[in-house]
Amino acid sequence: MPSRAEPQVLLVSNGSAEDLFGAAVLSRLAARLQLRAWALPLVGSGSAYQGLATLLGPRVTMPSAGFLLNSWANLIADLRSGFLAMSVRQWRCALTQRGRADLVVVSGDAYALAVGALAAVGTGKTKLVHLQPLVSVQYAEGLSPLQLLRRPVDLGSSHFLPWETALQRRADAVYVRDAPSALVLRRIGVPARYYGSFAMDILPAQGTGELSAGLGAKPVLALLPGSRADAAWSLPRMLEAVCGLPELQAVVAWARPPAELRAPPSWELRSHPGGAWLRGPAEVLVEFGNFHAVLRAADLVLATAGTATEQAAGLGRPAVGFPTPGPQYTASFAARQARLLGGALQLVAPEPGAIRAALRALLCRPGHYARASVQGLRRIGPAGALSQIAADLAELLGSPAAPYPP
Repeated sequence: MPSRAEPQVLLVSNGSAEDLFGAAVLSRLAARLQLRAWALPLVGSGSAYQGLATLLGPRVTMPSAGFLLNSWANLIADLRSGFLAMSVRQWRCALTQRGRADLVVVSGDAYALAVGALAAVGTGKTKLVHLQPLVSVQYAEGLSPLQLLRRPVDLGSSHFLPWETALQRRADAVYVRDAPSALVLRRIGVPARYYGSFAMDILPAQGTGELSAGLGAKPVLALLPGSRADAAWSLPRMLEAVCGLPELQAVVAWARPPAELRAPPSWELRSHPGGAWLRGPAEVLVEFGNFHAVLRAADLVLATAGTATEQAAGLGRPAVGFPTPGPQYTASFAARQARLLGGALQLVAPEPGAIRAALRALLCRPGHYARASVQGLRRIGPAGALSQIAADLAELLGSPAAPYPP
């Protein structure tokens, strides 16, 4: 086993947001300790770890982008694309790391925890830590036990299932996304802690970016079609809706490659540093790679996104959303997110009239807007969790306890 002078850390994560959480913790830990790090991303390329850790595993992007249980179509597409063979290669990679690391940090769900445990459990010396950003007891609000049993994905997102808690009890620490979930785990012997929102920690601080085009006096509506393939389906419907909202300035935060963004028929492209689309009197600004600036400038959002919608709620920006055919923002995913966020997210049909009515209700009813804003702040919680987690990990690795800067 390597000396504590240069501890070795293995990160295991399964999702783009989970990669970002893992990379953020690693960056904060590396600022405090000299260490060597490896990362095993189970979904996609693991680009968040570039420059921080040596990447391991096959790093294949599946059609579902990690949401294989969101629909039968996602599951079938992944199986046809070699999901099982890729998974076996990842398990073997985890086994080759067994006993090598001083610390294994898992960022993700029960499956990621099982893979991470392969590299940690049974060595007698390796510490195991779990960041669980996906499960929350708040996902079950309004559902009866029978409804949960009929929806296995809902059950898995709102309850820590026995095989997960069995592994969590063997971990040195488990970090969850909200206080009610931590309480549930502690009652059954899991060393669970809650420090705040993971999602808000990966949102850059205010003032780190500006929009490429100036905004006028109108309230700003952020269009967040998401980073998954859903964006190509949802963005045209968003644009149709905002055509009838001249009282708002709409700004698209485009998170996918710029080459994939194409103006729909009847829209005219006008160039400026970011881009803008025109159709009659309607103008929609477009921003590339500048999501945090769009979100902080917004008064409200129209979203078909996962973490981005939660970050909007965490900033007090009420959201309207609608389901897509997938792979991510399906009807079941959107309903789970709405239960998580309470009144901060209103779901409507993917029709321009329904979308406009919901946005106008937020805009024209100050009390409704204020309640939605407060709900988002309460449900998501404050930033600061990942910095405190990094301080905990430094202690696990033998570093003296000390306050850790954000």
